[in-house]
Amino acid sequence: MGSLAQLSAIDESKLNAFLGRAVSDMGAAMHATLVVVGDKLGLYRAMAGSGWITPAQLSEKTNTSERYLREWLHANAASGYVNYDPATGAFELPPEQAFALTVQDLPGAFHIISSCFKDEPKITQAFRTGEGVGWHEHDANLFFGTERFFRPNYQNHLVSEWIPALEGVTEKLSRGALVADVGCGHGASTMLMAKAFPKSLFCGFDYHSGSIEYARHVAGRDGLLDQIKFEVASSKSYPVNGGYDLVTFFDCLHDMGDPIGAAAHVFSSLKPDGTWMIVEPFAHNRPEENHNPIGRIYYSASTMICTPASLAQEVGAALGAQAGEERIRGVVSAAGFTRFRRAAETHFNLVFEARP
Repeated sequence: MGSLAQLSAIDESKLNAFLGRAVSDMGAAMHATLVVVGDKLGLYRAMAGSGWITPAQLSEKTNTSERYLREWLHANAASGYVNYDPATGAFELPPEQAFALTVQDLPGAFHIISSCFKDEPKITQAFRTGEGVGWHEHDANLFFGTERFFRPNYQNHLVSEWIPALEGVTEKLSRGALVADVGCGHGASTMLMAKAFPKSLFCGFDYHSGSIEYARHVAGRDGLLDQIKFEVASSKSYPVNGGYDLVTFFDCLHDMGDPIGAAAHVFSSLKPDGTWMIVEPFAHNRPEENHNPIGRIYYSASTMICTPASLAQEVGAALGAQAGEERIRGVVSAAGFTRFRRAAETHFNLVFEARP
């Protein structure tokens, strides 16, 4: 009887609309794996700037199987990633797609997504137990994908917009300052700042030893080890080193188990006139205002990555990736900071300035 009652209450037009949305999601999810394949094999890079190209030509250019390529190319055409000419059987990667896929490093996001599928059993179990899943417990694609996904945004905004939006910080860094980049991961943000401000010294801290090892390798390759020191340390235990002129947290405060404790350590590690720059995922204060395409990505990532990471640590505050300005302000104020403001923003990030 219950099922009949449910059936009679269904609006067929609404059902069909939802099924259409679900089919679209299925296609996107399946195609996400093909973006990873294309990225790993260099297929998008080989197509970029090549004009119209047949599967046979792409096969020869990339030393991959023509039959697999044909299927992969048609999937990309169906997804709107490439163009298809039925008269010649050739495909083209438009310049806009080529820019996003090979210059802006969009595939990094798809590597993050691939790690989520691999880690799904751990997260499903965490739903049952309420326990956390630490950052270090995830598939390695998460670490490399995160660096690739966030780096272009930092390249486009960090030095040119975000740092200049902070009171007096550009001048300090230009003269020579001491900076702590906490939760630095693979060190993309640390190295961008170091290259822009060669008179300043930078310390990159992260609790994940694998990420610190990778950051040291890249910094050594780029000749930055005289200017940057990468160390394994948590947000509540990194060394004070006599006090920092600037402490930065890039997209990581919400991941921390004890964000107030981390904020208090920042407070104690800053010079009296120091600045704390906090970069967080863009979010409105009211959850319903985040029910949009960007919020969909961030809430999903928060479920699979950010919230489990916080719950795996002490306190387990689990702010989530859509914490919003009011909750971040509350964390900062609870740690003793008296000045807090939104200094800048993009479609994907909020940039806050906190001072003692």
